[in-house]
Amino acid sequence: MAQRSAVVASKVGLHARPAAVFSKAAAESGIPVTITKDGADPVDAGSVLAVMTLGANQGDEVTLSADGERAEEILEELAALIATDLDA
Repeated sequence: MAQRSAVVASKVGLHARPAAVFSKAAAESGIPVTITKDGADPVDAGSVLAVMTLGANQGDEVTLSADGERAEEILEELAALIATDLDA
């Protein structure tokens, strides 16, 4: 299983628009991706509501995990999205 950590850059954290942009990319990746914060149970990264329930704020570190073909590449792209201010 591939894993990547990323620090949330968006001012509102992973809420509303940033969560929607991230979840859409995760869902379109073609492989199951999970996201977790502070060792909590991982949630489906392709679900906007699940991502929003993490309560990930600006500056929080999250961990992405995935299995499958191109998992490393996909996680790299998703981590880059999280590390970008998606509110801008």
